Parts: sequence; C-alpha cells; structure tokens
Amino acid sequence: MAKLNLNRVPMTRQDPKVRGKNFDEVALGYNEEQVKAEASRCIQCPKHPCTTGCPVDVDIHDFIKAINEDNFAEAVTIIKNKNSLPGICGRVCPQETQCEAHCALANKDAPIAIGRLERYVADWERQNNPSTTPATDKPKPTGKRVAVVGSGPAGLTAAADLAKMGHDVTLFEALHVAGGVLMYGIPEFRLPKEIVQTEVDYVSSQGVKLELDAVIGKIDTVDELLNSGFDAVFLGTGAGLPMFLDIPGENLNGIYSANEFLTRVNLMKAYLFPEYDTPVSVGKNVAVIGGGNVAMDSARCALRLGADNVYIVYRRSEVEMPARREEVENAMEEGIIFKFLTNPKRFIGNDQNWVTGMECYEMELGEPDDSGRRRPIAKEGSEFTIDVDVVIVALGTTPNPLIAATTEGLDTTSRGTVVADENTGRTVKPGVWAGGDIVTGSATVISAMGAGKRAAADIHAYLSEL
Repeated sequence: MAKLNLNRVPMTRQDPKVRGKNFDEVALGYNEEQVKAEASRCIQCPKHPCTTGCPVDVDIHDFIKAINEDNFAEAVTIIKNKNSLPGICGRVCPQETQCEAHCALANKDAPIAIGRLERYVADWERQNNPSTTPATDKPKPTGKRVAVVGSGPAGLTAAADLAKMGHDVTLFEALHVAGGVLMYGIPEFRLPKEIVQTEVDYVSSQGVKLELDAVIGKIDTVDELLNSGFDAVFLGTGAGLPMFLDIPGENLNGIYSANEFLTRVNLMKAYLFPEYDTPVSVGKNVAVIGGGNVAMDSARCALRLGADNVYIVYRRSEVEMPARREEVENAMEEGIIFKFLTNPKRFIGNDQNWVTGMECYEMELGEPDDSGRRRPIAKEGSEFTIDVDVVIVALGTTPNPLIAATTEGLDTTSRGTVVADENTGRTVKPGVWAGGDIVTGSATVISAMGAGKRAAADIHAYLSEL
C-alpha cells in the first residue's frame, strides 16, 4: 500500500511587502496540479466526519471524489446542491474550526484543505462556461410567495433554497447592491466583489427576484408584506448597528465605527483610489480597537490606504483573539503592530476636535468570564498614551432596530436580537422566520448560511401544509 502523504499542499500568497500596498487578493488559490494533489490526500473514509462539521451539509466526501476523477462539473453540482455560495465560503469560512476540524486526518495535524478545494471548484466554474454544469432539477411552481429581507449570507441562502423548492421568492435589499456584509463588510483583498456578484447572479438565476434600495420597515413593514400576498417572510437583515466603548472623547472627529470605515472602503470604492476619490480619512497613525476578523480587515485596509503605523489594540492576549489565525498571521506579516493586553481609557483631541491620542491601560488576565476567556483587568497606575490621528472601533454589532420597531408581535432580546428557534428559525410571530446575525448577533458567514438553510427547510414544510 502506498504511504499516505500527510503534507498539506500550501497555497501561494502575495508577498507581504507587495500586498500591503494593494487591494488584490492575498491568497492566490490552487492551480489544477495543486488541487489534484491536495484532493488525492483524502482517504475517502466511510463515515464522512467532515460533513458533520459543515453548517450547510455539503457532501464534502463526494465533491472531493469528483475532483479526483477530473470531473469538476460534477464537483460544482455536488457543492451547489447544498451551498449556493461556494466561492465565498471557500475564501472566508473558518474551515479550520468546522469541516477540517472533523477531518479524519486532523489528528495528524494535516486535515484536507477543504476550503481551498471548494474555492478552486467555484473558481473553475466561474472561469469556464457555467452551462457545462448540469442544472439542478426544480419542482413545479408551488404558487406560494416568500419575501426574504436582507441579501447577506443568510438571505441569499434561504432565497436560493426556497426557489429551488419551487416557491416564488422576492429578495429585498436596503442598499444599492446585493450581498449585504459580503459586499460592504469584507475587503477586496479577502473577498473580491466579482466573486460575490457572481454568486448573487447565481441566486437570481434560480428565479429569485431582487429588489434593491428597498428598506423594509420604510417602504413596507413585515405585516404589509404578509398582507400583500406573501405567505411567509424570512428576516436576514444581519447586525449592522455598531457598538462603541462609551469612554471620554469618543465623539471626536477621526473616530470611526468599523462598519462605517469598511463601508466607505468597500461600497464607496476607496480600494480603487485614485480612480475613486472616496471621502475616507486614514491619517498616519491608526488604532483599531478589537481582536476579531473585522478588526483585522480594518487595520489591513488602513495600511493599504497609506497609514504609516497601524495598531491593533486588544484587551486580552494573542491566545484569546477571536480572529482567524491566518488573518492574524497575514496582518503580522504586513507590519500591523499588535498591542495586546491594552485597553483604551479615553481619547484626546486638539482644538479642532480631532483625535490626536489615546490614553490606555495595561491589562492583566484574571478568572474566566461568561465567554470562557480570562477576564481582562486594568493594572492600577499603568496608563500610557498612543499618538493616533484615526481610530476605528471594531467591537461587534447588534441588529438595526428598524425591523423590530415596525413589526408588531416580534420578540427581541435585551441586545436587540430577534428571538427565533435555533433549529427552524421560527419566530413567535406567525408566518415570520429569522436567521443569521439578526438572531445571534455578529457571527460567521457560514453560521448565517446554516441558519438560512434551516429556515428555508422549515418554511417549505410550513408552506406545504397551507
């Protein structure tokens, strides 16, 4: 028997000194030789543990087998039977804690690079004639109408699944482009807009009608949708309301929420400067407060827009950072300065009310808190100041209150999230489902997609009984 190759095939990336000055994609993906070499490492174990770690139940075992058989069209079909957004998932899904963590080779520290394989398959379809991919068989139209509110990962997934089940689906998006956080919240160098648009177009190709610049809660309420002929409504509007520190000086000029900063960079095309002269001030010394993927994205955008010194200020240690490990490593390679065990006390401004400094505490870690991570505690007398002219606050988000405020009978939590059944997405309001960040608060793209998929299945069961 041939010896199993445990050497995971590496993926080429741009040189850090080069990529820190452009918005081109950092990870360059596999070529055909590399994808076949990586796929050949799969031992095709009979119990398929990798699929148990996938929130959208992709038949990972089967699509890798198709790659090994040089049948990329079949691999596309297998993936898209469960996942309508493979090009997105292959780039931003945290496979290392999900499908790859369940891989039979994970105990040998060499799980199959499932995300990289998925990315290749999606890109193969985009670069070749999509008509070579067998069309998914669709049932006859059911005559039932579903309104999906929000075109982020939860909404796109729910809309595509419901359309494939034969329902008449209309997808409402508040902004002028579809994609939600995939478009406005994730930088070009990590998730190119072209990839997102291709997958939005695929969802539309399944028969989903897309209504842009349509703010539900303003043009129509949820009740008005239900009263105008829609048989069910799915809420997937995400969590776009930023959280702040609530410390002195936070209203100074030069202090952004990460949402505002990334939206200006992404939707107002700061990444194409000077072709687009986007109104976004970066300055020379930038501090980003937070330790998640959004903080990494903000810091790396600031670097690419010309900042000299970019700091990640995080109140715990590197071990507790919630960001993906590869994003932390990418940021470190690019020269982002990490200030661990550091927390802002107040912001300092000049006569023009522009931020010029940030007074911070040194922190130490105490006993674990409700999150399971050790609680950060300020050291008495440890204050010090960092010179900054721009600050980006990336502490997380909560749902915009518009939907809850205009929908009678919808239960919400103290955090503003909508109360919905974890397994089905059903809310207490008849005919209304919800999923993704509007229910959980800010989380991952793939968890939102899983919620959209579960809700779509339950909506279908509900509509089938009407």
